[in-house]
Amino acid sequence: MTSTNNAAKAVTRKPPPGAIKAYVASLTGTSLEYYDFAIYSVASALVFPKIFFPGNDEFVALLLSFSAFAVGYLARPIGGVIFGRLGDKIGRKYVLVFTLVLIGVATVLIGALPDYSVIGVAAPTILVLLRLAQGIGVGGEWGGAVLLSSEFGDPNKRGFWSSAAQIGPPAGNLMANGVLAILAASLSDEAFLSWGWRVAFLASALLVVFGLIIRLKLEETPVFKAIQAHGDRPKAPIKEVFTTQPKALVAAALSRVCPDILYALFTVFVAVYATKELGMTTGNVLSAILIGSAFQLFLIPLAGALTDRFNRRWVYGIAAAATAAYIPLFFLMIQGKSVAMLTIGTVIGLALHAFMYGPQAAFITEQFPARLRYAGSSLAYTLAGVIGGAVAPIIFTALYGAADGGWYLIAVYILVAAVVTIVGMLLGRDPKPEEDVRLMQGAHAQPAA
Repeated sequence: MTSTNNAAKAVTRKPPPGAIKAYVASLTGTSLEYYDFAIYSVASALVFPKIFFPGNDEFVALLLSFSAFAVGYLARPIGGVIFGRLGDKIGRKYVLVFTLVLIGVATVLIGALPDYSVIGVAAPTILVLLRLAQGIGVGGEWGGAVLLSSEFGDPNKRGFWSSAAQIGPPAGNLMANGVLAILAASLSDEAFLSWGWRVAFLASALLVVFGLIIRLKLEETPVFKAIQAHGDRPKAPIKEVFTTQPKALVAAALSRVCPDILYALFTVFVAVYATKELGMTTGNVLSAILIGSAFQLFLIPLAGALTDRFNRRWVYGIAAAATAAYIPLFFLMIQGKSVAMLTIGTVIGLALHAFMYGPQAAFITEQFPARLRYAGSSLAYTLAGVIGGAVAPIIFTALYGAADGGWYLIAVYILVAAVVTIVGMLLGRDPKPEEDVRLMQGAHAQPAA
């Protein structure tokens, strides 16, 4: 035990070689992929109901658009199964390269897709298929991106090192909303709906090339190399996770529900509520989301690092409870139709999300042993997305309609989500960095598999 502690302290003093490079690669690659995902999210609320799902009933068109949005989440478990299995069998690096290409190609093709007026029902059909490809790619991306930075970094500071991949969504959201805000501000509504939105999708091609250059230069993670040296790669990682890690899988999955639904509220549904109920402009909403995402770039790694000093589960759970209390206050704040209050409210909401999302990667991955981390983390992340972010915009819209434009049912929905996540915290285990230390210590004495 003494030698293990000494090794852990040595790791604490100096991060392993390649840790910073892996952190940057995880952050940039995930940012690029979530740029693709984020432009679809915004477009599903503001553009697609009009050009891919036209009809006399605007409410029905919005529900159809959000249903196509949900496909991306519903497809994530497919990606989690396919790439989670490969990530534990062949390694993290090459799986991450493939997921980047898959998402990038799908996004570019969406940007080039003719609308309903040109090819009829084929347009929404192809859109859904491309959204399916996006979702499969993201389902395989997250687990690998998290392990890329955390397995190069200090296991005693997994909250911080794992946060690299968590910065990706707000960074991608920041880029996506920034591009869309510029396009919306510089073009007429007709021009934006006709071709302007496509620019943001087509620009993804350049970003994917940049991401590939970074990822192809990386080495495999030290932890996976140690697993190889021990000859301990699982033959059926998905099966092993379900049969040997059921409690870990449930705890990790439940932890995602509240932050997932909260993020959908502030980055997707708020755009609908503010424009339709409060009469604000699209530019007002995009700017508020933009500013909130900018704050998250700093708050997410801060929250991750904070949970390395204090109990991770307690910090996470307190943020979930604070979220439930805050949502009614947020809706009361914006009833005056003030752009300033919308912006402040969105910043606070996304800050609460950051204090769950920042340590989320560390919490999920440390529920599983190293040899099953890619599969276990990917399954938990993607399965939770099905009951979280996938259906959240649809449920928000349905509750909004049922309450005749009111927000009370939405606040109850968030409350239930917060309780579910707190249950996940209670079921989960605390960090055990010594497991990685022992694995690394014994690697050099074992033959490679």
